[in-house]
Amino acid sequence: MKKYKLLTDIEESYNELVHKVSWPTRKELVNSTIVVMVASIISAIAIWLVDLGINFIMERIYNLAL
Repeated sequence: MKKYKLLTDIEESYNELVHKVSWPTRKELVNSTIVVMVASIISAIAIWLVDLGINFIMERIYNLAL
């Protein structure tokens, strides 16, 4: 009997997930999480500083118009 393509795809995905994927160790996962958190904080600070700079410039431009 011919299997449905969807069932074949699900079976292949499951086999790949169980047998071919290499999962990180706990230490690797913690290290990666810390790297992502630090990068996120640095990016947030950079965006905040740019926002402050643009806000400062825009206030000066609006004050000239008055």
